[in-house]
Amino acid sequence: MDLLMDIDGFNENAWWTLPENFGAPLVTFIDEAQGEHIFGHEDLYLRSIELHSNTLIQLERWFTASGQTRVTVVGPLRAKRWLMDLIRSVGSQQAYHQARGEKMLHRVQNQTLSTADLDDSFSMPAYTFGLILDIIFGF
Repeated sequence: MDLLMDIDGFNENAWWTLPENFGAPLVTFIDEAQGEHIFGHEDLYLRSIELHSNTLIQLERWFTASGQTRVTVVGPLRAKRWLMDLIRSVGSQQAYHQARGEKMLHRVQNQTLSTADLDDSFSMPAYTFGLILDIIFGF
């Protein structure tokens, strides 16, 4: 279905008309360099990422004393999880995960995410294990 049709209100089941998509926003913190890398200088890619992931993203720069940006995402659960996966991957210290994150970033900046994209995000047990190590031990 054409996104413009959804925006013009022809689709009464558009994601933003469903209250459950706003009940549990995803909130994370990223540093300035990671924010610029993901969203672009002066948020150049923010709108395309929102459109292609069917989400709304709010960036609050310098939210913490250390200068981190608070990122708040609302939208369908799978899309929010996919974006968190992207943020963690891009910020990972493991080259494999960084490369995967770069591929995800390029995809969401340039085209609408498919069901297969959303399915692939959490289908890799080794990747998930790597994320756990990143989170716990800072690898």
